[in-house]
Amino acid sequence: MQIQINTDNHIEGRETLAAWATGEVKDALERHGDQITRVEVHLSDANGHKAGQHDKRCVIEARLQGRPPLAVTEQADNLHQAVTGAATKLNRLIESTLGRAARPIPVPAAE
Repeated sequence: MQIQINTDNHIEGRETLAAWATGEVKDALERHGDQITRVEVHLSDANGHKAGQHDKRCVIEARLQGRPPLAVTEQADNLHQAVTGAATKLNRLIESTLGRAARPIPVPAAE
């Protein structure tokens, strides 16, 4: 699973944050790692250098083998909460998507 971290110009400590976010996403999605080819994480600060509530945003897009990409968004007061929240959301979405695909199609009973 390849993980790419992208940040806007208002994010400080990019390298440290990118290393932490990579580990957080990898841990959250490790159960599905063999089915995920690529993950893109986009981190941004909506208000720039001004303080504000829920102004940190994390968008994570995952590409699963043979399926269209899945994406989630989380906004929070800080980037750690945004990344953790988005990774949790994405894990649930992947589980739901793969679970639906694995369910057998019901066959009507013969009368």
